[in-house]
Parts: sequence; C-alpha cells; structure tokens
Amino acid sequence: MSTIKDKVVVIMGASSGIGEATTRKLAEEGVKLVIAARRENRLKTLVESLPNAKILYAVADVTNKDEVQAVVNLAVEKYGRVDVLFNNAGVMPTAPLSEKRFDEWRQMLDINIMGVLNGIAAVLPIMKKQQSGQIVTTDSVAGHVVFQQGAVYCGTKFAVRAIMEGLRQEERENNIRSTLISPGTVDTELHTTIKDPENRERVENLQRTIGLQSSDVADAVAYAISTPETVAVSEIIIRPTKQVD
Repeated sequence: MSTIKDKVVVIMGASSGIGEATTRKLAEEGVKLVIAARRENRLKTLVESLPNAKILYAVADVTNKDEVQAVVNLAVEKYGRVDVLFNNAGVMPTAPLSEKRFDEWRQMLDINIMGVLNGIAAVLPIMKKQQSGQIVTTDSVAGHVVFQQGAVYCGTKFAVRAIMEGLRQEERENNIRSTLISPGTVDTELHTTIKDPENRERVENLQRTIGLQSSDVADAVAYAISTPETVAVSEIIIRPTKQVD
C-alpha cells in the first residue's frame, strides 16, 4: 500500500460531517490540506483544532465555479500540485414529487451535480498536466436504489455515478483515478436540509440509531487515496450493518 503522507488534498464541503472527519483523519496521516466550505467559522474552528497540521482553509460555495477554482488555485500556489480532490458537499431535502418543491429540486441539482462538475472542471487541467491525480466524490447508496420522497435526490446521486464513470473512462490514459464513496445512513447534519418536520425527524432517528459515524466514511476515503497509482478503487459502498436498502 502506498503512503498518503505529504499528498496534497483539497476537500470541498469540509466544515462538518464526513468532510470534517476526513480532514481530521488525513491531518493525522500528515497530508497537506486545503479545505473549503461556506461556513467560515466552522472552517476556522476546525483548523485551530489541528495546530500541528499542514492545512489552509478558504470560503467557497460549490455552486460557484470561480470560488471552487480559487480553492484549487490556492492549493497549487501553496503546495505546487493537487494529488486529490474530494468533492463532498451535498444536500438532501427529500419530499414527494407532488409537492412541486422547485426551489429544492434546483438546489439539489446545483449542489449535488453542478458542485461535483465544478470541482472536476477546476482540477482536471492541473491533474492532466501532472499526469497524475485522483478525484473522489461522496455519492450515496441512493445512487443505487430509489426510495419514496427521494426521487430527485436519488436522481442526483445516479447522475454523479454516471459522471464519475465517464471521468474514469476519459482520463485513465492520463493516469487520473476516479473514486466514488457511496455511504448508507451516516450520523451527520444532512437531515437538517429536509424541510418537512416529520420526514426530517424520521431520517434523524435513523441516523442516530443505526447510522455510520463520519469517521467510518473518512477511513474509506483514506484507504482509497492510499492505494498505489496503478490501483483504481472505482467505488466503495459502505452501509450500516442493520440498514435494509
């Protein structure tokens, strides 16, 4: 197994949950980090809690391609390269299609799909020039199964699977690896993006009772980026043992 020490990793959506846990995990492994999210106070607190880490932060909204590009540029300016991009931002405002929540649909499309594409677009020219790199994206078991009230959310996650597989096919000759991390239920703040109180409470209870810890998913990310450049871990599906779907 390769080492991840001194790899340069950019993490989008780093202020909480899986992004925060992955930041902590990789910092412990000696990775050089640039982390980004919308909430500057969360990023600042996270960085301050890791005084021995090689870490920078930047405020960025993944729906803004220029802000995403600025994060990637910061990593290149500071460290000279980007070895890994971790696209991790996402929202899950589930509801029946009959409720016609157009704003929530657009939000999911913009964050869950365009956010990933903005990250890929920002880092791909750099990795092609390097002739090496890895793009990791948080997807979901919802990219494999569809559930009621989750049609649009699942649709975004199916789309990300297709995009990442297309990326793999297009960039393999440039030695660029693509990895999809597809967790089941995880105990994070994702349920807070659900507007319907009853549905939000149901998802929160599921997360609290059987959900994976964010650190479990962080371990999977660390494994994927620790493999040699000749090994492409295309996808990791990680579920709580007691999860049904």
